[in-house]
Amino acid sequence: MEQYKSEFIDFMVESDVLKFGEFTLKSGRKSPFFMNAGAYVTGSQLKRLGQYYAKAIHDRYGDDFDVLFGPAYKGIPLSVVTAIAYSDLYGKEIRYCSDRKEEKDHGADKGSFLGSKLKDGDRVVMIEDVTTSGKSMEETVPKVKGAADVEIVGLMVSLDRMEVGKGGVKCALEEVKDLYGFETNAIVTMADVVEHLYNRPCQGKILIDDTLKAAIDAYYEQYGAK
Repeated sequence: MEQYKSEFIDFMVESDVLKFGEFTLKSGRKSPFFMNAGAYVTGSQLKRLGQYYAKAIHDRYGDDFDVLFGPAYKGIPLSVVTAIAYSDLYGKEIRYCSDRKEEKDHGADKGSFLGSKLKDGDRVVMIEDVTTSGKSMEETVPKVKGAADVEIVGLMVSLDRMEVGKGGVKCALEEVKDLYGFETNAIVTMADVVEHLYNRPCQGKILIDDTLKAAIDAYYEQYGAK
């Protein structure tokens, strides 16, 4: 596993973003782990988060793209901090763009988008926190494609939960890839998380012991993507 990935897993735990226990998800599933990207709240956390996203995007997509698009609302700060990190780490100026939930009908920046305007020929990387059902892409991809003649290069999320999406067979990231035809990737997968944390101390304690590992295995037996 690349070093930045193992560091990112520790970072999620340190930031109280990735938790283990028993959680009821929006889908109604009982999960032994939960991720809340809203827990990144400080300047130093957001700076590091942008760096991890930038490293993963550079690793997967290089720098042959023009715009980072972060769907409202959580995608807005993600696209901003990652654009800053891309400039710092790779000397590449990437524009950011996000959609508005409600169209602004006044001022010089009225319309459906924040940040840079999308232009014909732009190559776009989508950026999100986590994709569990792909619903946000259903709403966002038509907006992006409708704004200009752009090419969506791919999607980057922070964590691939590796569980079945709406189709009940493939994970949500695979469903998005099949539906829209662009690459989908994550900084880390839950398999990476388990590999890194199983019976290994983090923050002075073992987070994934034999009992929790069995619970995670049972969860994937029921909900894991084939």
